[in-house]
Amino acid sequence: MRLREVRPGDQRTLTGFDRGSARVGDPQVGGYRHWATHRGHASPDGFHFAIETLHNRTLVGSVWVETDPFSGRFSYGIGIGPQHRRCGYAADAVALLLAFMFGRCRYRACEVSVNGSNFASLALHGELGFREAARLRDAELLRGEIKYPVLMSITAEQFAARAAVRDQGRSSRGRHWRVQRPGRHRRVAFS
Repeated sequence: MRLREVRPGDQRTLTGFDRGSARVGDPQVGGYRHWATHRGHASPDGFHFAIETLHNRTLVGSVWVETDPFSGRFSYGIGIGPQHRRCGYAADAVALLLAFMFGRCRYRACEVSVNGSNFASLALHGELGFREAARLRDAELLRGEIKYPVLMSITAEQFAARAAVRDQGRSSRGRHWRVQRPGRHRRVAFS
């Protein structure tokens, strides 16, 4: 996994991610839109990265970061293309971003807002060590829908402690490596 600057040629792919999400009925939980973030003018306290695989340099999503250098805090919004979800790209990209922002840029805390109905994102952030800070009720409650943001945060110290524990049990093969077992459709040649 690698984070790089967004190039002008990425706009078509990022817009395609948003259209793909609309086709499958995903309301882009949390309001993150790749194309809107890319089109927006970069502010001095915000920047946008493309998320790309190391193996074949495939663009799988994007992350937008907003910083507050005076308070030592930052926040981000992440989006993964519909065809690339549930592959671990978001977890890898967020861990890489946190390591960079806490280690190199010396920020002290990260705060994110996750839609209460986005259970996958809540689980992802919980697994990464984020703690729930508050649940803000929204005035637009509709029957059968959860419409409130969950504020979550992690400090540099919490992230470092979690990374140290995680590194003790890590193998040298990588996060997504697994043993190839013969599947049920494997053909066996008889002689």
